[in-house]
Amino acid sequence: MTPQAPDDFALLHASARPMTDRSRRTVLWMMGFAVLIVSAVVALVWYLDSFETEEEERRRGADAQWLEQSVQFHFRRLEDDMALLARRAALDGPQTLPSPGQGADGEAPTGLLWRAPGVVLAHGWVTSAPSGDAPPAWEDDMVLHDSNRQALRTLQDIVGNLRRASYAGPMRDASGHPTDRVWLAVPYFDGTRLQGMHVAALSMQQAVDVLLPPWFLESQTVRLVVDDAAPPPDAGTQAVGPYRAVMNLPGTDLMLEVVPQGPQSSPVPRIFFVVALLFLLGMLASLAALRRDIVKRQQVQQRLQAEVALRSAMQRSVTIGMRAWDMKGRILYVNDAFCTMVGYAAHELRGASAPLPYWPADQAEEIDALHRSVIRQGTGAEGIEMQFQHRDGHRVDVLIHESPLTAADGTQLGWMSSVLDISERKRAQQLAALQQEKLEASGRLVAVGEVASTLAHELNQPLGALASFANGLVNRLRAGTIGVDEMEPVVQRMAQLAERAGGVIQRVNAFARKRELNLTQVNLSALVRRVCTSVQEAHATPLTLLLPAQDLWVQGDALLLEHLAHNLCSNALAWAPQGREPPQAQVRLAAAPCANEPCNGHHCVALAVADNGPGVPEEARARIFDAFFSTHAGGMGMGLAICRSITEAHHGRILVGQDTQLGGALFTVQLPLASTP
Repeated sequence: MTPQAPDDFALLHASARPMTDRSRRTVLWMMGFAVLIVSAVVALVWYLDSFETEEEERRRGADAQWLEQSVQFHFRRLEDDMALLARRAALDGPQTLPSPGQGADGEAPTGLLWRAPGVVLAHGWVTSAPSGDAPPAWEDDMVLHDSNRQALRTLQDIVGNLRRASYAGPMRDASGHPTDRVWLAVPYFDGTRLQGMHVAALSMQQAVDVLLPPWFLESQTVRLVVDDAAPPPDAGTQAVGPYRAVMNLPGTDLMLEVVPQGPQSSPVPRIFFVVALLFLLGMLASLAALRRDIVKRQQVQQRLQAEVALRSAMQRSVTIGMRAWDMKGRILYVNDAFCTMVGYAAHELRGASAPLPYWPADQAEEIDALHRSVIRQGTGAEGIEMQFQHRDGHRVDVLIHESPLTAADGTQLGWMSSVLDISERKRAQQLAALQQEKLEASGRLVAVGEVASTLAHELNQPLGALASFANGLVNRLRAGTIGVDEMEPVVQRMAQLAERAGGVIQRVNAFARKRELNLTQVNLSALVRRVCTSVQEAHATPLTLLLPAQDLWVQGDALLLEHLAHNLCSNALAWAPQGREPPQAQVRLAAAPCANEPCNGHHCVALAVADNGPGVPEEARARIFDAFFSTHAGGMGMGLAICRSITEAHHGRILVGQDTQLGGALFTVQLPLASTP
């Protein structure tokens, strides 16, 4: 549960409220407390003044102590660097000794004193033999003054007997005055035998200048004391006297004298209370911020625990198999759903690598190649399909998707797989394929019926008219009531009807063979005008044609579109006489916006054919375009089915309704509008 800390604090604040009835003793106590505070302020002002002086003294003492430790650290580092060079000189010869700041074979000393220019004045190798060679500077100091000779010999004895680095100096000039030059010797022993020592002449003043950072010299100066008998500078004008720090270099008595450069500016005592108050407020704000941070951390921890619990529950309840493996193909994790899918326990699969136990034996090589490909590059968005073999032997069809398994820094550790059992889907697909095959067989039978019924439907009228013209012509020829000039129009009309019948056969043949559409730019306005003229010749019912001023074009097969328009117009002229009013039919062609596919908001061509017949009953509209369904006595029910097939082949749709103007049936064909060529 979330802690009720705010409520507890509220109770504490309530208990700390002052009493309402104050006695005289309380008033006197408060006055005494006020006097105590005033006295404390006065004492605090005096304390701050003395504390500032003591603090300044302690600060300068700490600076001197830091300087002493810094000097010891860097000179110990120089001794280590020279010990490294002494070993090299003993093993490889004195000629391998590098110049200060340089090394050989990538092992250059890295100490500050070795790298700084002017600190190491000279260096070389002195063998343990009595007549061993020594650097020229060593020999020069030996002969320059007797005290130098004594100090250098003592240095050799100390180094040889104590087996440690030591110093000698400061060296004196010819007149006996001490200089800042000191010799450092570092021995090298082969077991217990002294091989020699690496010596270096050091400029101590230059070393001190190198060691002192700029921030240290802002408030004090440092002087190298080479003669212990030298008197310190006059400290009468200094707030605090100079300090001397011993350099602690064995064999020397060198010291560093720290001279303060005046007192530091002290804070004004009168603002101390403001600073203290601000500090208190800052502490309170910090505590409040810390408390808020702790509360937030607790909330985050609770959310994290809830998320972990949710993820664990999801993993236990999910039916999709989850599998994690590293870049070598070794399984790291599997969930319960995956174990159920393959029939193996989690401990049997963790740590397993190819060939995995759930791979079918007859597909092992193929799956292994696919397995290596997945480890290299994962799977695409579509995933991969394969078969697993359950422990009991039955096959499981699965769909696998892989995603990279990465660490917090983005390094890929392996792959996380989601494995979906698609066995039921596969069986459903196989069943659907079988059903589709049966449907295609039925479709072929329906297509044969469509061809036969269409031929009968379309050829009935032209062949009947052709027979009527032929019988009439024969009767008049027998009666001798027709001349040659009257015979010619009749024969021409019979030829037109024969040509029309041939066109019907050609259209039906092309449609029955399901050939590819011969898509061209078709002037639908001209096509409708031509069809209406042809249909009107065989019917007495007037057919009104309403066309736009500008031609409309579509992308389609002219032969099939003509067949579509011919069927719709023929139906309208056939049904119009069955109405109560004088028969009439109307063909309208217009362009209008359409939200249906594939127009998708663009303009489409709407071909509307209406009549004033009885119309299509409401209960028959849902099946009016089905094959072999007809509301006309003796009709085969194929004309409108063919119209729907042609419309859908041109990515359009056909609708049926009631015309608001004529009151009869209204058939509307919507086709995508094409650009004018």
